[in-house]
Amino acid sequence: MIMITVGLLLSLVLCLLFGVPYIDFLRKKTINQYILEAAPEAHAKKAGTPTTGGVFIIAAIIISSIITLCMAQEMDKSAWIILITLLFMALAGFQDDYLKIKGHQNKGLSPRGKLIRQILIALIPTVYAMQNYGSVITLGSKSFDLGLLYPIFTVFVVTGSSNAYNLTDGLDGLAASTGIPAFLACGLIAYWDGHSVIAIISSAVIGALIGFLKYNKPKAQVFMGDTGSLALGGLLGTLAVLGRCEILLAVFGGVFVIETLSVILQVTSFKLTGKRIFKMSPIHHHFELCGHSEIRIVKEFTLFSLILAILSIILNFVI
Repeated sequence: MIMITVGLLLSLVLCLLFGVPYIDFLRKKTINQYILEAAPEAHAKKAGTPTTGGVFIIAAIIISSIITLCMAQEMDKSAWIILITLLFMALAGFQDDYLKIKGHQNKGLSPRGKLIRQILIALIPTVYAMQNYGSVITLGSKSFDLGLLYPIFTVFVVTGSSNAYNLTDGLDGLAASTGIPAFLACGLIAYWDGHSVIAIISSAVIGALIGFLKYNKPKAQVFMGDTGSLALGGLLGTLAVLGRCEILLAVFGGVFVIETLSVILQVTSFKLTGKRIFKMSPIHHHFELCGHSEIRIVKEFTLFSLILAILSIILNFVI
């Protein structure tokens, strides 16, 4: 538990230290966010806000994780697999951000190009998991053998988590605030189940997200961009897979699941009936257009994420 605390505090300090010079660099180089025309009118004022803040989030996580794991003598193969997956997801996200900045519009990688990159990266933890767990997934004390479906399931978990977190990153502080309870639940479940590496890396993520909120709370000084959201989502999925709580991910990552389902339902409804279920998707934009303030939405979504995190921990013990 001491090393978990060290990982959190070290990551928090590093994120706070990296943030100031990196944001100054982004402003000098005018590396700014471009807003979609379809976005709510209130988002127009966000144009010009520096983006790719995920760079210093990921840097803080990786550095603090390596230092803490080495101190705890826990720097094993699984740790490298997790951190390499995180780095590659961040690079894919950075490429997407770079293309948006270069093209002076909110259009980066094509959906197909982004998905292919995510699937290829998701194969890294998938292969490792197959080597160590075979084709078995767990839920509390129960286990299920997926057989040949296991690699498909695992790739889906990592890739789906990456995209779901990315969709949630639409309001100041939303992705970071809702991510903290999710990573907390993942880390605690992993710790109690004996996966100390997962717990330490999860604590490093929590520290980095708390530090990032200093710069991302309304009105945001910087956005994490796809560099951060794709990487953090992919990391959450990877931690869930290697921490043997991949099914419970649907609970403690419930906010991200709901955000994704809102998009799927919106698109499906419009294609089949020509009508929209929500005023705009993902669902946080629906509440925004209903008159809720950004701060209120972020607070309510964070509270809901915390409730789901507690529920997932309880389920881990009772099932």
